[in-house]
Amino acid sequence: MVCIYCGSETKVANSRLQKKANQVWRRRACTSCGAVFTTLEAVEASQALQVRRGKRSESFSRDTLLLSIYDSLKHRKTAITDATALTGTILSNLYPLIHEATLERDDMVDIAAKTLRRFDPIAATHYQAFHPTAKN
Repeated sequence: MVCIYCGSETKVANSRLQKKANQVWRRRACTSCGAVFTTLEAVEASQALQVRRGKRSESFSRDTLLLSIYDSLKHRKTAITDATALTGTILSNLYPLIHEATLERDDMVDIAAKTLRRFDPIAATHYQAFHPTAKN
């Protein structure tokens, strides 16, 4: 990575995995100007992950997941805040289910429904009505 101040190469001075957020926190130091700054690095799931439904697959979209959760929470005053937080929780629970950069759609729907059920049973019912799985 290059320095955000002078554009020279940097070296990693400290690095820590943040398991809950699936990110890597890094303290970087510029080899030229000596500046020190922090980065948070995460995988861009939309470019690296495919969602498979039967034989079809499509690129994963965090925004699509967020909107579907938000739609289920519209009856709450804090729907957008809740949907944003729940989407992060759902993604954290999905990462262990990813195999060879592919995630099964039904697994994603099941995790989302379980997470919503713990938070708001009405929202979970709404979500499952609009996102049926092969198991239902």
